[in-house]
Amino acid sequence: MIVMLIVICEVGFWVLLAAGLATRYLLKMPRTGLALLLCEPLLEVLLLVVTAIDLKNGAEPSWRHGLAAVYIGYTVGHGHRTVKWLDGHAAHRLGGGPPPVKPPRYGMARARHEGKVWLGSVTAAAVASGLLLLASWYVGDDGNTDSLRSWIYVAWRAVGIHGLIALSYAIWPKKAPAGDPESAVPARDPEHVPDLLVRDSRKDEEQV
Repeated sequence: MIVMLIVICEVGFWVLLAAGLATRYLLKMPRTGLALLLCEPLLEVLLLVVTAIDLKNGAEPSWRHGLAAVYIGYTVGHGHRTVKWLDGHAAHRLGGGPPPVKPPRYGMARARHEGKVWLGSVTAAAVASGLLLLASWYVGDDGNTDSLRSWIYVAWRAVGIHGLIALSYAIWPKKAPAGDPESAVPARDPEHVPDLLVRDSRKDEEQV
């Protein structure tokens, strides 16, 4: 039942997301669309309550309960970023808004971006670990909680692997190829251009 509920929550997440964005931009009802988007955390609350009731009713702690905790943690750590990314694309394609800003692909800007994504994984593992420890305490000595505690190791091992990948972008920053827009000076206003370039341009104007 727990696995089926996880599947239902995942499907419900995308259904609510699609309904919220369509209501917000196609039907021009931003408040109603926002209300639908805000209902998404209720799915995780439902999953948490059902998992607790299942354990309370004497169910043997298993990998299914651990998976539920990891799923909730992942949603907390990365759900907001996913919704924000899709909302930006929906605003552009359905609401006539500006194109969403793409994440950087090169240099230390890419490294900082990957670091922020990695912090989401840290949050996910911390939330999952807290829920798993609470579940172990909730079950007490009456049941075998090794399967629950093993998921804590799984969560933090995933964080470690993700952290090494994110760190690689800082140790070996990827360089932009010649002619790529990101390799040029991104700013157009003089106050955002390096002082040396501004002084050189002013000298050229004075000579003319």
